[in-house]
Amino acid sequence: MILYHGSNMIVDKPKLVPQNRNLDFGFGFYTTTNKAQAIGFAEKVFRRRSEGRMTVSVYEIDEQKAFSDCSLLRFDSPDEAWLDFVFANRSGSYNGPFYDLIFGPVANDDVYTTFNLYSAGVLTKEQTLEALKIKKLFNQLVLTTEKALSYLKFAGTVPEEEF
Repeated sequence: MILYHGSNMIVDKPKLVPQNRNLDFGFGFYTTTNKAQAIGFAEKVFRRRSEGRMTVSVYEIDEQKAFSDCSLLRFDSPDEAWLDFVFANRSGSYNGPFYDLIFGPVANDDVYTTFNLYSAGVLTKEQTLEALKIKKLFNQLVLTTEKALSYLKFAGTVPEEEF
């Protein structure tokens, strides 16, 4: 599996760095299977930090080996379990089990408005799930432990002309 990580610098040796905000799948090193999404994230990080340059690092992971050797939480679609998990992480209230790897749909900017309406109580869980069915969601793989990171192999960067 090929994975991408958007940043304002090359990340050839990924590390687990504490984050200053609550993300979809909690603490970890975030990657995506979608190059365009990683490019968009690199833009955001570059704008927010105002240093470095837009960079998308590319990785390879032996999905079969990593997924069988590590503890894995996998969501194949934005279903109720996924919504509950993302909501708990984003609100900072998740207190369930921890996993080495978490794989599933990204609640990206396109989904953010729907998610905010759910968080505010404007949409019910059923309405939110129905709205998410029409969205094109890409996958993300979050590596949450050193064990998980050991399966990630740096393969280079996306050339700037592809941005």
